[in-house]
Amino acid sequence: MKEGEITPGITTEEYISRRKRLLELLPEKSLAIIAAAPVKMMTDVVPYTFRQDADYLYLTGCQQPGGVAVLSHECGLCMFMPEAKAHDVVWQGQIAGVDAALEMFKAEKAYPMSKLDKILPDMIKRSSKLFHNKLTAIPTYTDLGTFQNAAHVGKVSDLSIFTHELRWVKSPAELKLMKESASIACQALLQTMLHSKIYLHEGMLSAKVEYECRMRGAQRMAFNPVVGGGPNGSVIHYSRNDQKIEDGDLVLMDVGCELHGYCSDLTRTWPSCGSFSSVQEEIYDLILQTNKECMRLCKPGASIRQIHNYSVELLHKGLREIGILKRDEFRSYHQLNPTSIGHYLGMDVHDSSMISYDRPLKPGVVITIEPGIYVPSSFDGPERYQGIGMRIEDEVLITETGCEVLTGSMPKEIKHIESLLNNYSHGMGMGMGMEGHSNIKAATS
Repeated sequence: MKEGEITPGITTEEYISRRKRLLELLPEKSLAIIAAAPVKMMTDVVPYTFRQDADYLYLTGCQQPGGVAVLSHECGLCMFMPEAKAHDVVWQGQIAGVDAALEMFKAEKAYPMSKLDKILPDMIKRSSKLFHNKLTAIPTYTDLGTFQNAAHVGKVSDLSIFTHELRWVKSPAELKLMKESASIACQALLQTMLHSKIYLHEGMLSAKVEYECRMRGAQRMAFNPVVGGGPNGSVIHYSRNDQKIEDGDLVLMDVGCELHGYCSDLTRTWPSCGSFSSVQEEIYDLILQTNKECMRLCKPGASIRQIHNYSVELLHKGLREIGILKRDEFRSYHQLNPTSIGHYLGMDVHDSSMISYDRPLKPGVVITIEPGIYVPSSFDGPERYQGIGMRIEDEVLITETGCEVLTGSMPKEIKHIESLLNNYSHGMGMGMGMEGHSNIKAATS
């Protein structure tokens, strides 16, 4: 990290500014309680990889579990920090405590967690209104009698209304991290696509893209990669990734990584054999043109809802012209695409979920544009289209004059994709460990 940063890319001053802006939104004599994410266990002794709650990270910069932050006009930031026990230090290492809260995270006050049940009730009593994140609340404070009394008389509200408002428009420092995260994901997905004629298994492609993301500095994947081969691509959030990819199948990969707290999210679809069939090309071209047309609407003042409605018009008209849809009724259309055209993106993949899709977009907001068509194998339509799933997803930053496509480096034109797949794989040594790959037994059902 550079001098003055609490987390890579974000300075102490920016964290202080975030808390100040939140206090400006909160009513006088109110109290905001923000809990760190808890450790979640896979088994009795094996934890899942820890990921910090986005609001807690956004306001404090602290990336460890077990803390509670309290923010008010009266005391500023007060942090209750976990206490290190000798046994825990031996097994897990040192943790940030009260001293770190004051010196590193610049809290005005800090106490060990063991004092929360003595100090926080008095703070609650002095407050006229309480705010907390209802979805991430923890019993450490919700079990307090004073908190339950406040909730009983209607003094407790959801803090997410305010934190999501702050997180919706990104700062220059945040946008720098988001652009880096998008760049990593694009490079990783491109490398994975180029190797997809060799690694003809969903699990191999999932492993490949995660490897490429991590080797470029990402801490984790933003979500479990979607790797849908053939008809699995028509399952919107398919995540098993345990099937062999047959020659001629399409591969749909929806991936994203997380870089220092900021997520990327993009999708590409390509033919495993290196060439789109005429049927596949028909649908792909409709989705690609919809992707491009929707991007033209991405500018200040537009809304995700408006862009979505336009995408429905384009896709519905195109599906009728192709012959997949025979009637004008939208019920059949929604079988083929029940999703929104996009969502907000940031510290969470579906970021700032409290912000309506009807809200006019502003410069600094990042959204996705992801038209897709998902034809179930059981769909009552022409057989040649059954089982085809395609999506093209890009990240788009709203700017003062329009938009910037953050994932524009990842190819999506048919000729570009086919050229890359065929020219790259043509000269590759096909014996690079494939004897071993052929012996892999994937779990299937």
